[in-house]
Amino acid sequence: MTPDPDNYFLTLAAAFVRGRCVQANAIALPENLLSQRLDELSEEELTAIFQYGSDAGLKLHKFKKTMGLDRVRRVFGVLRSLAPESMLDIGSGRGAFLWPLLDEFPGLPVTAIDDDARRADDLQAVGLGGIDRLSARRMDATALDFDDDSFDVVTLLEVLEHIPEVGKAVADAVRVARRFVVVSVPSKADDNPEHAHLLDEARLRELFMAAGASRMTCDYVPGHIVAVVNVAD
Repeated sequence: MTPDPDNYFLTLAAAFVRGRCVQANAIALPENLLSQRLDELSEEELTAIFQYGSDAGLKLHKFKKTMGLDRVRRVFGVLRSLAPESMLDIGSGRGAFLWPLLDEFPGLPVTAIDDDARRADDLQAVGLGGIDRLSARRMDATALDFDDDSFDVVTLLEVLEHIPEVGKAVADAVRVARRFVVVSVPSKADDNPEHAHLLDEARLRELFMAAGASRMTCDYVPGHIVAVVNVAD
C-alpha cells in the first residue's frame, strides 16, 4: 500500500513503524531510515518506512486523515484560544484526537495515557519513533501518577462516559491541571455497551465544581457537549 500524504499523517505513521522496530525489533528497516531524525527524512523516505510497516502487517489505518469530526474541530478551536504550554490527553485510545492534535499543534508537548496496555504500547511507539514531544504511558484515569498542577491543560475527550467512578476521574483531572480541563461527552443516549452513563451539562457542572473548579462553559456540536473548565483560582 502506497499512502497518499494528503490522506495520511505520514510522519506520525513513520514514527510508529520506527517505534515498533525499537520495541520489538521485528521490522528490518535500513539504518538510514531508522537513525535519522524524522524532520530530516524526505517524503519518499517516510513513504518507504510506511511501506515497510505495511508489508510487516502493522495496522496503519489509524493514521488516516478524515474529514474531521465536529467535536474535534471545536476542541481545536478551544485549544487555539487557550494556547497551552503543555497538555495531558487522558484516554487517547486509537488516536482519533491525538494524531490530528500533534499535526495541528507542532510545538505542543503532549503526554498521552490510556489504561489499555496495547493502546498504550502503540502510543509509546510513536514517541520512540521520533516524535520527541509525545510522552505516553499506561495509566488509569482515576489514579493519575502525576503531581498537582503538572499540565497547563488536560483533555478528557469521549472518556468520562466510559468510567464508572467518574467523580474520581474528574477530581484527578482537576488536580493535575494548572489552568483548564477540556471535556467532550455524548449529549444523547446511544447503544454503545461500553458507555457507563450519560452525562448532561448539569451533571458535568456538579462533578467539576465538587472537584474544585471555578467555572465551566459548555458548547454543543451535533451529538456532543464540549465543556471548558477553568480550574485556576
